[in-house]
Amino acid sequence: MELLLIEDNKKISEFMVKGLEESGFSVTLVENGVDARRRLHEPGWNIILLDIMLPDIDGMELLQYIRYKKITTPVLVISALGDPDDKVKALSYGADDYLTKPFHFKELVARIYALDRRRKINYDLSKDILVCGDLKMYLDEHKILKGDKEIILTILEFKLLKFLMENKNKVVTRTQILTSVWGINHDINTNIVDVYISYLRNKIDGEDEKDKIIETIKGRGYRIKSL
Repeated sequence: MELLLIEDNKKISEFMVKGLEESGFSVTLVENGVDARRRLHEPGWNIILLDIMLPDIDGMELLQYIRYKKITTPVLVISALGDPDDKVKALSYGADDYLTKPFHFKELVARIYALDRRRKINYDLSKDILVCGDLKMYLDEHKILKGDKEIILTILEFKLLKFLMENKNKVVTRTQILTSVWGINHDINTNIVDVYISYLRNKIDGEDEKDKIIETIKGRGYRIKSL
């Protein structure tokens, strides 16, 4: 597991690097906010360990920067600031966990593993797979399963279903669908959306009315719902 440790106190950083490496982690140490901001963009970090009181750019500013730049790596703040207001502030700025110094090393390791488990679960559920009832869309594999049965879709059918599933339980208009799937930014008075919705229904909707997951919302558009 690749850890980015942002800590300016040499005594603390030496202790942490030694212990973490002995625990099987790969640790990269950065000792100030400016260098940390540059290295945050490097790919491959599993967890960021962040001190708050840093020279030049403090940890709170870095937290805001991390989330503003849409860096989704979990951040564990490790700080001597133990006031509840400091913890609330860090968590509201985007920290995933907060550990107060001094700490037990075993607790640090346990929190790192917990954050990594959460990261993997979130990645699997939100980035690789879209789920709607018993319908699963595997984005990387371009694969659709309904229960244990594989559903074969054309490229346009796949794009349409993906858009519906990304907006699960929301009503989407024909114009929104045309823009997202066909790249047409206005309603050109075509029934192509209705035709492709019909194709999808024939492939993924059950025979029973209660098993149908694609709804027509009269006068508004369509919605795919979780059963």
